[in-house]
Order: sequence, then C-alpha cells, then structure tokens
Amino acid sequence: MTTTRVAAVDCGTNSIRLLIAELDPETGGITDLDRRMIIVRLGQGVDRTGRLAPEALERTFAACREYAAVIGEHGIAPEHVRFVATSASRDAENSAEFAVGVREILGVDPEVVTGDEEARLSFTGATRELAGGPVAAPYLVFDLGGGSTEFVLGDGEVRHARSVDIGCVRLTERHFAGSEVPTLGQISAAKADIGKALDLAAEEVPLTEAASLVGLAGTVTTVAAVALDLPSYDSELVHHSRISLEQVREVTGRLLSATHAERAAIPVIHPGRVDVIAAGALVMLSIMERTGATEVLVSEHDILDGIAWSVLG
Repeated sequence: MTTTRVAAVDCGTNSIRLLIAELDPETGGITDLDRRMIIVRLGQGVDRTGRLAPEALERTFAACREYAAVIGEHGIAPEHVRFVATSASRDAENSAEFAVGVREILGVDPEVVTGDEEARLSFTGATRELAGGPVAAPYLVFDLGGGSTEFVLGDGEVRHARSVDIGCVRLTERHFAGSEVPTLGQISAAKADIGKALDLAAEEVPLTEAASLVGLAGTVTTVAAVALDLPSYDSELVHHSRISLEQVREVTGRLLSATHAERAAIPVIHPGRVDVIAAGALVMLSIMERTGATEVLVSEHDILDGIAWSVLG
C-alpha cells in the first residue's frame, strides 16, 4: 500500500485547524496522525470594520508557528502542505498582511478560496466515506462556519453549491453583541437575517431535494454533543451521530435562554465557542426547518479532510 503524508490547514473566521494525515488514493482511506484546533477569532470585527484586527492577526500567527513546528516534526515537504483561508480573509481589506505573515512562518502561500471552492472541499471531506454507508444520496451538506455557511448538493459529484454570509461569529456580532441573553427582538432580527441568506442559497441549491442532510463544523458537532448529553467531548461518539430536529430545537432554545456562565458550564462547549454557539445553533435549526429535514447526520470529517485530499489533486 502506497500512502502519502500531507498537512492541511483550514483558517476560518473563528478557528484555525491542522490535519496531518496519511492518504491512500487507491482505497480512499485517510489516517489521522495529528488533528488539532485553536480558536483565534481571526474574523473579530471584520463585518463592522472590513479589516483584520492586529490582535486577531497575532493570535493567528502564533497558532501558525505552533503548526509549523508540528509539520516539521512529521517531515512534510512544502509541496504536500496546503493552507486554505476562508471567509474572514476574503472580506478583509488588509488580507495581504495576513498572507505575508503566513508565508514567512509556514513557507506556503495561504489560498483565499472562493465560497464555491470552500463548499466543494467541504463536500469532498464529508462524503468521500459515505458511499454505501449510513445514509442515502443525494446529500445536502452544510458547513456552518464563523462568517459564512456553505451549501452543497450532490452524490458522488457536486451538482449545486453556494456560500452565504451567515455564521456564528458574524450573527453574534450583528445581533447579539452586548447582550448576556438575547432578547426576543434580537432573535427575531437574527432569524430574518438567516432567512434572507437561505433565500440566496436556494437560488443556486435546491434545499429540499436531498435524501440526507449532513452537517459539518464546530457549531454542528457542539450542538450534537450537547444533544447527546456527553460528559466530555468525544469525537467518535459525535461522528455520524444522527440528531433529530426536535433535539436541535431543544438545544437551541436552551442556549438562547442561557447566560454566558450557564453556557460555559456545559462541558462539551469549547471556551472559544461559548459566546457564539447560541447564534450558530439558531442557524442550524433554521437550516433544518427550511429543508424539512427530520434529522441531520453529523460529520467530524469536513473541509479539513477535503483540503488534505486536494493536495493530491
């Protein structure tokens, strides 16, 4: 068996993640050697200012220095490293400053991918292992990030894709900033914002035609872990769990009515997600209601896995 060792970095609005993996192109197998995440909140204030904040850049560069050391320990050549940057760095006026810093630290250029490419990478990462598996095709995959959400409909191939600007950080900053517990008016405004974004997504992606709904990224996996009432986060239990619409509705209501301290006391919520998870859950619930899905298949494999596969072309 001939495998290739690669490193994939996904730098989003809220977190930066690293995957070092062995890929087997013949079997489609992917073996994790190291998978880690750091909350850096690169998108801090971007929706309001249009710029990456200096402190957000420094947090991100510190994480890049840690990842560079790990990549070096695994002996991965630069040609087998891919760094993909998504929503926040697409939107920022000073994205060149970000690119220069990443290049100096990691020796590779960050690729600021389009929303459509982001969607395709997410679809590949989530569905490559689903053929003949737990749910039926076609799949509607949604990747719920900090600044944007990608929707992709397909089976073995992508049929339709669209990225829209709703995410847990963006919605929190727009509608819930400064509120310990969101008011009914704030929740209503956020729902209206989500509804408009879903209307845009529906112009390109038929949202009600899939046999299975597949949800990706930290908001989705966290909501699943809360719904499963796990005492601590367990990726093996979360991966390919099926969470019902009623469970998502209950968790969303609980998070929206909780104080910051009450959310922080839920053991499966990462400290870096405590202030944005309620808005993210509201997006997830709205997606399920719009699509008519009675359950969502939760996947731990997402754009990061798609980036890893893309290294091999």
